[in-house]
Amino acid sequence: MKLLAVDTSGPVCGVAVLADGAIVYECSVTNKLTHSTNLMPMIDQALTMSGLTLKELDYVAVVTGPGSFTGVRIGVSTVKGLCHGAGIPCVTVDALEAMAAGINSFSGVVCPIQDARAGQVYGAAFHCENGVPERLMDDIPLKIEEYVSAISSFGNRFLFLGDGMPVHHKRLTELLGEQAVFAEPQQAFLRPAAAANLAAAKKERLTWKELEPMYLRAPNAERCKKLVEAANE
Repeated sequence: MKLLAVDTSGPVCGVAVLADGAIVYECSVTNKLTHSTNLMPMIDQALTMSGLTLKELDYVAVVTGPGSFTGVRIGVSTVKGLCHGAGIPCVTVDALEAMAAGINSFSGVVCPIQDARAGQVYGAAFHCENGVPERLMDDIPLKIEEYVSAISSFGNRFLFLGDGMPVHHKRLTELLGEQAVFAEPQQAFLRPAAAANLAAAKKERLTWKELEPMYLRAPNAERCKKLVEAANE
């Protein structure tokens, strides 16, 4: 099996190639360039360094959210185009599950959170003691206080990671004290290799036409449009 995994759901742009059960290429960048500028050159380099062409892949995996609306759209649109052109299927990967999959040495509750603005996070909760994320809570957008309340029944030690971690670090410490643990920099973001590994275990394949972003709430533009329409009724 050979696959390319793509992630643009957060501030880090990442690609990985998995071939015959091994990660043969991985790259993540955080720079001043946009994902739309970074992504295609990264994909080209990933395939070149792996000695593969797009048509030699069994499928392409993409992180479809939750995360940045713009970022997710860039990744999904790019993969739709690649799969359409190459005539190969797609696989979707959940951003929060992929972040949790990068943690395999924490005995408490792994809590990936993406910043959803306005004091909210896109959050979930997992146990990852065996290296495979065991989901405790579905992905959901919540105020940070509501999220902490939701995870509190799962344990007494919580590892936070994702781009919501630095945003809500102070508040999480206030709410949880020493029960809150914060991921080290190398573990704090979604690793594309983890997304590739999750994708390799998936059975469901999609056509490029079926591939869609996963949004937990409507984009700001859509919400504003509805508010304006309601005000004009």
